[in-house]
Amino acid sequence: MKFSDRLHKSAETVWRKSHDHPFVQGIGHGTLDVDKFKFFMRQDYLYLIDYSRLFALGSLKAHDLKTMSTFAKLLDATLNIEMDLHREYAKRLGISKEELEETKAAPITLAYSGYMLNISQRGSLTDLIVAVLPCTWSYFEIGKELSKIPGASDHELYGEWVKMYASEDFEELAVWLIDLIDELTVGATEKELARLEEIFLTTSRYEYMFWDMSYKQEMWPTDE
Repeated sequence: MKFSDRLHKSAETVWRKSHDHPFVQGIGHGTLDVDKFKFFMRQDYLYLIDYSRLFALGSLKAHDLKTMSTFAKLLDATLNIEMDLHREYAKRLGISKEELEETKAAPITLAYSGYMLNISQRGSLTDLIVAVLPCTWSYFEIGKELSKIPGASDHELYGEWVKMYASEDFEELAVWLIDLIDELTVGATEKELARLEEIFLTTSRYEYMFWDMSYKQEMWPTDE
């Protein structure tokens, strides 16, 4: 069994809960309250800034020029394609550029980004990849699943989101990271594989919590 197959199996229950979450299903069926989506887009915009830093760090930690170059492409795609989608959505939702840039991070956003940065800065390239992989991989699977819902890809508000994450370009990014983690873990000990699996599970859980946070529009309870 490839290590990526083991990772997917270990996170299957958590990912299914993410797929079935009312926020995710609301996007696919076009029923999600727009205020919840606004909250998500603003928090995800902040998340993507740190996600970009992780790809820059991946380029730094890469062992060869090809891997370095691919991480640079991932960085560019995140900063100039994925974040552009967020900026366009913000404009359509009536969120000004200033409001978007001044968004305050919610607790889960801080915890999730901080965990990935901490793991990636202290650890190896392999640590970095298993930390970031649940986001890219699960988003592609969600996009692919939602795209099968009649009308989801054509919805006036959520259709562009569905199409982006179900796209072949996004699939290529996910597959590249999956193949790389399989390559880097050949010959690893069971102790090391178990440690990496736990990182993968942790960020998979954070993915679920991010959906749930957005659905509930949760900020600091002390500010309520």
